[in-house]
Amino acid sequence: MNFLRNTLGVLCGLAMAGVVISLGVKINSSWVNYEGFFPFEHWWELLKSVENKPGFFWTLLLSSGFGATIGGVTTAIIVKYAKVAYAILIGFILLFIAMLDIIVFPYHPTFYKILIFITYFPFAWLGGKIVEVIYERNKRKEFPKSK
Repeated sequence: MNFLRNTLGVLCGLAMAGVVISLGVKINSSWVNYEGFFPFEHWWELLKSVENKPGFFWTLLLSSGFGATIGGVTTAIIVKYAKVAYAILIGFILLFIAMLDIIVFPYHPTFYKILIFITYFPFAWLGGKIVEVIYERNKRKEFPKSK
């Protein structure tokens, strides 16, 4: 049963991160030259159109970090044990997807390629750590130490 719960937690965390990153891409309407919600269907055209606009990639980095944090929080809430480890797994999966994106599509600037490595893991870890700290505080309130 824990396997299903953990798998559900990881999938929900990835979905939440994807939604947050998609919303981050759609912040500036001048970047969006397509209809629909998810930019990943039109990613090639989008990257080509914003190739000389570094603001897009800074926004993408920020939304990726925020998405990794939200995905880590979501995953850590759902899984029962090893909350931070599963949150870091979200960061690893997101980093793997970002690396595939950088390899397949050549329109990313160098600063984005470098900073993406130090974005996903710390922010996903932070999401898992937030939930772990909250759970530990609630546990201490529930069972106070006796003198």
